[in-house]
Amino acid sequence: MIEFIDTLIAWLELPYVKVGLIFLFSFVVAKLTDMLVSQVLTQLTKRTKTELDDRLIEIMHRPIFWSVVYVGLYFVVQVSELETSLSFVLIGLVKTLAVLLWTGAGFRISNTVLTMFSTIPKHLKWLDNQSLPLFDNLAKLMMIGIGSYMLLLTWDIDVSAWLASAGIVGIAVGLAAKDSIANLFGGMFIMADAPYKIGDFIVLDTGERGHVSQIGLRSTRILTRDDVEITIPNAIIANAKITNESGGPWEKERVRATIGVAYGSDLTQVRKLLTEAALETEYIIKSKAPRIRFREFGESSLIFQVMGWIDEPVERGRALDSLNENIYNKLNEANVKIPFPQRDIYIHHKEDE
Repeated sequence: MIEFIDTLIAWLELPYVKVGLIFLFSFVVAKLTDMLVSQVLTQLTKRTKTELDDRLIEIMHRPIFWSVVYVGLYFVVQVSELETSLSFVLIGLVKTLAVLLWTGAGFRISNTVLTMFSTIPKHLKWLDNQSLPLFDNLAKLMMIGIGSYMLLLTWDIDVSAWLASAGIVGIAVGLAAKDSIANLFGGMFIMADAPYKIGDFIVLDTGERGHVSQIGLRSTRILTRDDVEITIPNAIIANAKITNESGGPWEKERVRATIGVAYGSDLTQVRKLLTEAALETEYIIKSKAPRIRFREFGESSLIFQVMGWIDEPVERGRALDSLNENIYNKLNEANVKIPFPQRDIYIHHKEDE
């Protein structure tokens, strides 16, 4: 029995036996870890209301398994008593595989998390289907940067010179493409802050108004009422005053028509006529009663204002056209005078002196 134990110990001390046992042990531990993740944690995540944790467990299933295997391979190389250069290369390859494995997993995890959060716009208004590709690409760039840095460290490459070179190149590129970078950041801020979205009817401080047809990283495009598309760099529109007529609690908008009637007019009759004109206007909604306001005493008229609601901002021009026509016809039929500026010219002759 003692001879058997001595033989077994001697056999276990053989390098290739150690390598085989460590490799086998790593697979067993990886399999047990896989069972723990796939069964125990999966059962726990089923109790939650969200599907995010279930998807994360599904994504991390294989990376965790292979990470345990790579740890076993690392110890296999350590006990193999190989040459220093060969051992360095093999360990570097194992670490490289681990970095690539988790970089790919990071891509899937970030995409899953962002996609899940983009479905709850009430909590994250800055993340929606329009801005999702932007943040997904930024997350991937971050993962690539971290992965590249880890690969350089894996192969004992001095990164200080690389970082210095990258800083100089970054400054040069920033100066050469400052306008493009300003537009890029402007687009990011627009997508994050969401002052408007595609389909909204907006008015710029320069007077242009129309529907937002596209929001890109470099520019925003607006389709005007004349079916002319205007392209505005994001750096400009991000710093401009924007009136979003489709924003607020609803898309309905109030239009105002101003009219003057002659002094001495019956105010009650005028209010009645203006109300009838608003109610007979096609684009004025009837669910909210129009309002008539006596605004001021003008130089030659009493100034009234008719206010009514329309369903969409795009109907403003047609609504005002129809409302003004109805107001004119109503007042004209009732013989209510609409004053207008008049000038009397007297010609003085010398013979009259």
